[in-house]
Amino acid sequence: MSNTKDLTLLGKKTTYKLDKPDKNILETFDNVAGQIVVPFLCHEFTSICPMTGQPDFAKFEIAYIPDGKCIESKSLKLYLFSFRNHGEFHEDVTNRIMEDIIDKIKPKFIRVWGDFNVRGGIAIKPMALKFKDELSSDEKEDIKIKMENYDRLRKFDF
Repeated sequence: MSNTKDLTLLGKKTTYKLDKPDKNILETFDNVAGQIVVPFLCHEFTSICPMTGQPDFAKFEIAYIPDGKCIESKSLKLYLFSFRNHGEFHEDVTNRIMEDIIDKIKPKFIRVWGDFNVRGGIAIKPMALKFKDELSSDEKEDIKIKMENYDRLRKFDF
């Protein structure tokens, strides 16, 4: 059973902090499920262009294989909401999300894909991914197979 004693945001009504992104919003819990693919699909991401101040809308898919810790979903939602009034290029936002999650949970593998709405006739869809440094080549191969299987199932869009 998951331990919820250290979760402080779940169930709170006044948790929407939209001033700036802060990885400290992210809360974690112990991984008791083992080596599984944990996907998050966010269809309502917004930030702003750092040059024009125009809004940027995106869908994000964050998929990771946890090691010792997992990200609590409401804290992730609040973290992603915190980009709303923040100006950063699409590539930088995508990489920042990945690095902040790595900093919090040190997953065995993570992939963050940003699917930004078309602006000016160009779609930008940055993807950042990373394996944990100390994994063996066999562990990396096992993770690749798990992610390939996840991607095949994802095409059905449950």
